[in-house]
Amino acid sequence: MKHNFKNLKIWNLAMDIALDVHKVTLEFPKHELYGLSNQINRASVSMASNIAEGSNRGNRYFLHYLNISLGSSFEVQTQILIAQQNNYIDNNQAKTIEDKLDEFQKMMTGFINKLEKTNQV
Repeated sequence: MKHNFKNLKIWNLAMDIALDVHKVTLEFPKHELYGLSNQINRASVSMASNIAEGSNRGNRYFLHYLNISLGSSFEVQTQILIAQQNNYIDNNQAKTIEDKLDEFQKMMTGFINKLEKTNQV
């Protein structure tokens, strides 16, 4: 079954997270441009991109891409904590993004479980 990724709440939330991450990384020190800033942006973009890429495939392959997206969300979460430890972002910025990541991870896990049960993949 094909999915229209633009209609998926998880994709829309991933897009919001990518935008939030991009905004906060604009304030990172210049020496992080090719380091943490680049890595966290790439990981956040990967979240939405993998949902979109997998949405045009059968559910078995879609599940693979959803799991990659979920893994990227944990990568972003770790990198947000590193940015916070290094005082690149403040506690409020970190909490806002972490709350969205927590919501994304719960929604994604539920969606993956539903697809697995529905399709006995």
